[in-house]
Amino acid sequence: MYEEHFGLTRKPFQLSPDARFFFPSAEHQRALSFLQYGINQGDGFIVITGNVGTGKTTLVQTLLENLDDDELTIGNIVTPNLQEEDLLRVVADCFDIKFEDRTKAQLLKELEHTFQQQAQANRRVLLIVDEAQNIPPRSVEELRMLSNFQLDGKPLIQIFLLGQQEFRSTLLSEGFEQLRQRIIATYHLNPLSEEETRTYIEHRLQVAEYEGRPAFADNAFKAIYNFSEGVPRRINNLCDRLFLFAFLEELEEIDNLVVETVSGEIGSEFFGDNSASQAPNDLQALKPDPGEVFDSPEAPLETMARSMFDKADVQNRLTALERAVDSLGHTLKPEIVEIREELSFVRLMLDDVLHEVRELSRGEAAKKRRA
Repeated sequence: MYEEHFGLTRKPFQLSPDARFFFPSAEHQRALSFLQYGINQGDGFIVITGNVGTGKTTLVQTLLENLDDDELTIGNIVTPNLQEEDLLRVVADCFDIKFEDRTKAQLLKELEHTFQQQAQANRRVLLIVDEAQNIPPRSVEELRMLSNFQLDGKPLIQIFLLGQQEFRSTLLSEGFEQLRQRIIATYHLNPLSEEETRTYIEHRLQVAEYEGRPAFADNAFKAIYNFSEGVPRRINNLCDRLFLFAFLEELEEIDNLVVETVSGEIGSEFFGDNSASQAPNDLQALKPDPGEVFDSPEAPLETMARSMFDKADVQNRLTALERAVDSLGHTLKPEIVEIREELSFVRLMLDDVLHEVRELSRGEAAKKRRA
């Protein structure tokens, strides 16, 4: 919507992960080094954890962009709460193994045979498991059992586990000692610093061939950091809305007051408060906690009627769908491409609805003032 108006070649703050926008902060560069070390070792587990939106998936996409497809066979799954046999079926599907009407023993045998064939063809097998904090303990144990597969003393599969912070507690709990012994590297991603937040924004703008419209005032970056707390997904969410706001309001500069206005709107969409209608000086006090705004579970559908149109909830669901689609990686089918296009179209529709709601709200406010 706003890209053409501001001369951008692509959307700079999209929520779906994209390796083209990878920003090598100190944290992300260290994590990437751990992943590269693990790939070179070709053995065991590598665990990357971080809070919601810290860039774990983008990190792995960046790693994969630099790997030789001729030497690796990669399976990528995003795990809901899968029991052990269901998890094995999902893993089998990643490697094009038929799993219908197969027992657990048959699935394991087929997986081992497939991995052996890859090894004999001088290809290594890498399994990437995203949202690992959702895996039940017994299913985690099944992943460990996969790492037992060997040929001529060499492991047949390497596994990356990406999860939120609570997954570290799972790994440290009783009964996971054998798995812990097979972890060759682990790293926890922390949010960006205030300085890195500014550099992160400038980096993404540069990738989108930003030409200075709208301009960012210096005080805008601090306001963005204060609201986002340096979490990349929160930064993307807020900056995307800032560009939309600047487009709709025909602004040529984004300053701290604009950031506070938009962040207040984001808060009002989640909680139905009146922060968007307050004077800018009052917004900081009324602003909701960013962790609650961005990281809380989706509200039930019934709340949509009470909040007119809970765009934030729908955005969360769209983001989850986009991540699931992205996880299919090299196995994308035409139907999936169509789904991604539909998701983009729905996002545009949501932006239009938001604009209409804002205009209705302003009209009602004007009527009250006249009255």
